[in-house]
Amino acid sequence: MPAVDAETIAVTALGWIAAEPEQISRFLALTGADVSDLRAAAAEPGFLAGVLDFVMSHEPTLMDFCAASELAPDAVAAAWQKLAGRFLDSGQA
Repeated sequence: MPAVDAETIAVTALGWIAAEPEQISRFLALTGADVSDLRAAAAEPGFLAGVLDFVMSHEPTLMDFCAASELAPDAVAAAWQKLAGRFLDSGQA
């Protein structure tokens, strides 16, 4: 599979989360977000990093996402690090 950029991986993860009832319920509970807010939230700085943080913080979730998306865990981890680093380097807390 060709390399996929970090934003694409995060958007793919968000779509996967939204399509999985157990995952979207857990994601909304942990983030305090509302389903109707997800599209707007995706444009907020750091949100996509947060999506990957959600995936990376629970190994079964990571492995399920990787199986569904045909991405290697290392690719997801690299995307997470890239997005999280970009957000942290922006000077925002």
